[in-house]
Amino acid sequence: MDYIIIVAGGKGARMGTDLPKQFLAVGGRPMLMHTIQRFYDYDSKLNIILVLPHEQQEYWRQLCENNQFEIKHTVVDGGATRFESSKNGLAVIPDDADGVVGIHDGVRPFVSFETIERCYETARDEYAVIPVMPVTDTLRYIDSQGGGKNVLRSDYRIVQTPQTFDINLVKKAFELPYQESFTDDASVVEALGCTVGMVDGNRENIKITTPFDLIIAETLIHTK
Repeated sequence: MDYIIIVAGGKGARMGTDLPKQFLAVGGRPMLMHTIQRFYDYDSKLNIILVLPHEQQEYWRQLCENNQFEIKHTVVDGGATRFESSKNGLAVIPDDADGVVGIHDGVRPFVSFETIERCYETARDEYAVIPVMPVTDTLRYIDSQGGGKNVLRSDYRIVQTPQTFDINLVKKAFELPYQESFTDDASVVEALGCTVGMVDGNRENIKITTPFDLIIAETLIHTK
């Protein structure tokens, strides 16, 4: 049995709005609904877990009612960090569950079915996998003194979600105490000593965090 944990803890600071970014409308519908819909359309049998700050949950329920959004999902409280939020989502998966779980950003509504498929199917064999994209811009390293130098972009990849794992493995990894080096879910699994594989992501799978991103999202939603 497979799961998807969708983490939506944004407050909208970089977006410059009082409304948390996951609730902003894209194509006339809250962004978070598009994200949930995407995974449901990929596989209606996926168990969907939504991690949301407790104080936002009543507003979310109202949005679902107003938009007649009826896709079944379990809502759990978010934490103070991404680590805590993911851990809370994993906690509702039974300890004897067998299968694969993806952890996805709530503000990435344009992940492709192909990317989801690559992540889930690869994780069945390799236990941990992340979708990545090549870097197209020139990168420059900045040191602590303010100096810097260009680095080979071929040595780097842009990391996307869903980061996807064997359920038993990732639940064990999240028993580790929190470390500042936990920049994403894959880094937690790596701290356990495990290798994380990579598969191709898709260019449209952007994380919508700024007003410019929202403009791109409106364009993408009308070209689907």
